[in-house]
Amino acid sequence: MTNTASTITTVVPLDQLLAAVRELRISGRWTRAADLLDAADASDARDRARLAVAAAEVALERDWFGGTSLAGARLDAAERACGEGKEARPEGGWGWELDFLRLRHDYLGLVRVDGRFRPGPDGKDPAALTALRTSAEYLRDRAPDAVRRGWAEMYLGLVADNLLAERDLAPAHYEAALRAGESGDDLLSREALRHLGDHDHDSGDHPRALERWRRATELGARAGTVPGTLSQQLLLAVLARDTGDEAGAAALAREVARWAGAVGAVTTEAQANAFLAGSDPTGPPSPGAAGR
Repeated sequence: MTNTASTITTVVPLDQLLAAVRELRISGRWTRAADLLDAADASDARDRARLAVAAAEVALERDWFGGTSLAGARLDAAERACGEGKEARPEGGWGWELDFLRLRHDYLGLVRVDGRFRPGPDGKDPAALTALRTSAEYLRDRAPDAVRRGWAEMYLGLVADNLLAERDLAPAHYEAALRAGESGDDLLSREALRHLGDHDHDSGDHPRALERWRRATELGARAGTVPGTLSQQLLLAVLARDTGDEAGAAALAREVARWAGAVGAVTTEAQANAFLAGSDPTGPPSPGAAGR
């Protein structure tokens, strides 16, 4: 890999570059991550495809937490870079990753409507909802390893929970995702624990929800996800309010709003401010904080 942003050309192994971009992405440094990828050049077509897929993932993460709409164009560019036909996109590796990013992008487009999270099937195309579940099942069955199979299971749970109003079906998918995450992906474990805790909270098992949400917060911090850890802290504020500690809940939510605003995580900032105004981010109409 070469960096062409200056008059000095630097050769960097692709895997090292993508690892650095991943750390920038999950920490919320989306502009820096995108700039680094855009400054890189590769002579090999497959390497260019991997760069394009990574850029689409950065854009999607920014859309999720930052309220932007950048991923669609980046995904189209990644499709072009990967080439036409499955022969140019292996079942594993970055070919699977691109299809998974499409799934995540489509999910976000169905659960966030007019800039607001709006879960449930009402007013949405039933064919699109069914297609999303089918895509997640396909990705689960074609996943090249246990962790990526776990991510597909995670989205099968989210689709059931937040789009199809089949809440009773979601925990089994989250449990499968948690088992996969425990084999080596803290972010997947965090995501699964976050949503299992949401089900505990709704069933009135606050001690179990607290245990899971604390663990999710710890795992997110260890993995380096700044926006994700802030969104998880907001759930701890929910439990503080539920147990009568309104002062503690408000203090934590104010800090979440302040920190989220500072890093550009505007969706989490808005949720924290709404919580301070009296709303519950785990309750209708936004169960599970719409997946993140």
